[in-house]
Amino acid sequence: MKIKIYISSEVVIKPILAEAIVETGVLLNVSQAHFDRSHGEVVADVLEEHFEKMRSSLVSKGAVVTRLDTPIEWDEDECVECSACISVCPTKVFSLDEEYSLLVDKSKCIQCGTCVEMCPHNALTLINNK
Repeated sequence: MKIKIYISSEVVIKPILAEAIVETGVLLNVSQAHFDRSHGEVVADVLEEHFEKMRSSLVSKGAVVTRLDTPIEWDEDECVECSACISVCPTKVFSLDEEYSLLVDKSKCIQCGTCVEMCPHNALTLINNK
């Protein structure tokens, strides 16, 4: 399952991901990460049976953990097929067919949200389930 880990500025300088992995023995497969002085965000895969153990460890260290159960939602009526999403998607969820119509392969979505930020018409959304 995919999870998003948000680490606030108070704990971003601590190695809480490494600590949680060592503490729980649960491995994470990180697909995207962003850290700066103000916060950190990580999108990772964890086995369903290990989710609660990892979540508990991370929360006890000050992180906020969100399940990412729903891939990107695409509003075809709002979309103008400008292709902004194609250029920023790290997993190639978006492509154009021979007629330059946008194609969306939700199975490739890692729920990083980069395309949502880039879409000038708000045609893309992420619904984060807890």
